[in-house]
Amino acid sequence: MSLPSTVDVTRPTDLRGHENKPEGSFLQRLEAESWRALLQAGLRARTFERDEHLPMGPGDRNVYIIWDGLVRQDRFPLGEGDNVPAVIRFRGSGQLVGEGKLIDPGSAVITKCLTRTLAIPCRARYFNVLLRKRAEIQLALLRSLEDRNRSDELVYTMATRPPLERTSRLLAHLADTAGRPDPRTGAAIVTGPGQKDIAAALQLAVSTTENAIRTLRYHGIVEARYRQYVVHEVDALRHLAAGH
Repeated sequence: MSLPSTVDVTRPTDLRGHENKPEGSFLQRLEAESWRALLQAGLRARTFERDEHLPMGPGDRNVYIIWDGLVRQDRFPLGEGDNVPAVIRFRGSGQLVGEGKLIDPGSAVITKCLTRTLAIPCRARYFNVLLRKRAEIQLALLRSLEDRNRSDELVYTMATRPPLERTSRLLAHLADTAGRPDPRTGAAIVTGPGQKDIAAALQLAVSTTENAIRTLRYHGIVEARYRQYVVHEVDALRHLAAGH
């Protein structure tokens, strides 16, 4: 069985270390034998530049596994238009995105790369065949989606909590799922989302988000740069995220 992709730019031998992806992600949950089966079926990766969109409209047919990078997904459950609320989520390395196409080929979600992103496209119908043939891959996907749903509940839906707590919760989550260690200091560097992205995901005013980040900067917990956050004290963020 062949799993055609859009553009082949990475050899299967380059896609090693799937087990080192963030805990609970689809790739991290895959057993080595299952990952080898995917690679032997013909998976390749494609590079998308920052601000480029993954082709995930109603007429597209791929699901994507994020190998490296960070994307922003926008959904509009009440319909699109001015001042219509959006549901915004960040997805990083190890996650499978576009899972709706496994059920409905016409499913669509706006997916924008916040960093240079290495993603593995796979035809949804072929992936469905693989899921039916290999129960362990299906289980890894279902477990990763459940982990993601639980995480989303904690990170994005606590509208009654104070803005500082909510902002800390999201930044801690990004540090865990998309952060890269600074080789000099050990700080977690999160690249991609700007303050407007953070505000939109949390459904907070930009000024409110800026005030929360300013407080974190004042205490030396986070250093904010252009589309980048240097998290010096992840444990302090988690402490604030717990409401302490």
